[in-house]
Parts: sequence; structure tokens; C-alpha cells
Amino acid sequence: MGLPNLPRLGQVATMFVSLSRVVMPLMRWIDPELAHRISIAALASGFVGGAPAADDVRLETTLFGRRLSNPIGLAAGFDKNAVAIDGLAQLGFGFLETGTVTPRPQEGNSRPRLFRLVEDRAVVNRMGFNNAGLNAYVGKLRAKPAGILPVGANVGINKDGSDPLRDYPLLVKAVAPHADYVVINVSSPNTPGLRDLQAEDRLRAILQGIAVAIPGRPPLLVKLAPDLSVDAVERLVEACVAEGVDGLIISNTTISRPTNLKSRNAVQTGGLSGAPLFGPSTDMLRRVARLAGDRLVLIGVGGVFSGEDILAKLRAGASAVQIYTSFAYDGPMLLPRLKGELLQALDRHGFANVTAAIGADLRSN
Repeated sequence: MGLPNLPRLGQVATMFVSLSRVVMPLMRWIDPELAHRISIAALASGFVGGAPAADDVRLETTLFGRRLSNPIGLAAGFDKNAVAIDGLAQLGFGFLETGTVTPRPQEGNSRPRLFRLVEDRAVVNRMGFNNAGLNAYVGKLRAKPAGILPVGANVGINKDGSDPLRDYPLLVKAVAPHADYVVINVSSPNTPGLRDLQAEDRLRAILQGIAVAIPGRPPLLVKLAPDLSVDAVERLVEACVAEGVDGLIISNTTISRPTNLKSRNAVQTGGLSGAPLFGPSTDMLRRVARLAGDRLVLIGVGGVFSGEDILAKLRAGASAVQIYTSFAYDGPMLLPRLKGELLQALDRHGFANVTAAIGADLRSN
């Protein structure tokens, strides 16, 4: 008896996206943290299926010398424990960032700690670096398939018993052999005292400790908060350049609350992400790009929901962008839409390809 006719891998991926069109609206009716856990479990189980369709060559770019088939990455916080790298890679991202991982496992803050602001296309989280710890995380990074798309590692410190000068070098040393780049997270608002590490002298000390401990590390980035003052941003850019940092991620979530938010969950404490962050994070990105010039590679994140949003980040100086909240709302069908819209936006604004758009606003001023 012969085997039944099975769908090809490409068809499986298409079926998954089609199924997501039905499932994602239903997921919005359940607790957001439970919905996230279900999504991670599905991706980690290999439910996604085959490889995505090849990207249009106009979307191709590079990040730290690595080819990206498109400039759209997944921000840290979605796959904290690096358990779903293979599944996420099948959805069509250009690169992935996993973590934030801390030296020791921790539960994070008490629940509820994740809130949808549907009317505002936003999320508030106060997760608190919940993760399975460094040993489990490195095991997953080490096991990722060879030749997979670039994967970054985002590292942070435990809420209790931490020593930043000890822990950040330890973390970078552990993940360095298995990551294409490493991000120092000193900007989450949900670990007490963490943002204080953005003070110039404290950040310099951490970076100097990393330089001594890991001389042959992969590219090192620092993720900054959007709530920093103009003067603080200028000092941090110069400090990062002086200490050999390769790039910056602009930006993390914000503790500010725009007055026009409509959702009742706007009063929740924690970091706000999504559409309300687009303007402030893009303004900060443009300012940092002017300060850094070609001395730092920039990744733009915050409020990306459309191809025009991606193009705006690229024009402001980002070499690549990351998404999170829009992916949490729309799921896998978001990626094909964003790519199609980005191609249309490139045509509309007269750019031959993604690389031609990078920093265009800076060159025109």
C-alpha cells in the first residue's frame, strides 16, 4: 500500500500561514502570556513546516558582514530561551535575536505581567527577564542548525545577586562561540536598577571588562532606552565608540505614556511597545545616526507595523529593523505582507533596493 499524497514543504509553510489567519484573531481572546507560550511551543515543535519563498533580491542587505535576505529581524523577548530558532527561521525573517538570558534561571515578575493595548496597537510588559538561565540557553544556541540565518544573543543580569562587572563578561564569553552578534541589555525597565547601568561610567566599566575577558568576541551591541535625555544619548554614543562597541539597538520599550492612549491597560506599569513607540524611537534613531556616522551599525526597533515603517527606519540610519509587537498581534502572515509593502515603498520613494535607502534622510540634510 502506497503512502498518501503529502503536501510539499513549501505547501506546508503556506498552510501554516493560512491557518494563522484563523488562529491569530482567536488568540487575542486568551491571556496574552498563555498565547505567547502556545506560539513558542508550536514553533519549537516544528509545526511550521517548510522553507519560506525566496525573497526579492531588492530586499537583500548585510549586517556585520553577514548576508540578510531581507532586513526584518525578530527582536529579543519573543524567544527568550532560544528554543524556537529553527521554527522562526522558517517564517521568513532576515535574522533573529534570542534572549534576554541571565546567568541563573529566574521566574520574572509576578503575574499578570503582559497586557494588550489593542486600541493603541501596543503592549505593556513587566516580564522581568523570565528565562531558563544561561546553561540551558547556550545548549539551545549550540544545537541550532548549521547555515541557518544570523542569530543574535541578548544578555542581561538577574534581579537578585547580580554583579554587572562580573556577569556581563561571563554572559558574553558563554554565548560568543554560538552567536552571530551579542547585545548588552542595560535598558529594560523591568529589572530594578538596570537602566542605571546606562550611566556613562558604569557602561564603560562593563564594556572594558568584556574587552579584557573576550578579546575575540563577535560583534557587540548595546540596546538603549528611548527615555534617555539628548545629552545622555550623545555621551553614550561616544562612550560606545571609544570602548569598541560595534553597534546600537534603538530602542527598548518606554516607560512614558502618550496622553492619547485609549486602552484601559495604559495605566499598567512596565515597558510600552508597539505603534506609540514608533515616533520617539525613530527620532532617537535618526539622532544617534547623525552622532555616530559610520562608526556604529544601528538596528531600528519600535512600532514597526508596515513597509513604510520599515523604510522610515532605514532612511533614518538603521541597517536593519526588528519587530515584536506587530508579530505578536498578526503572527506569521505579517512577514509576507511587510515584504510586499516594503518593495512597494521602495518603488514609491525611488529607491532601487534596501541598501540604497539606508541613511537616505541623513544624506539629504
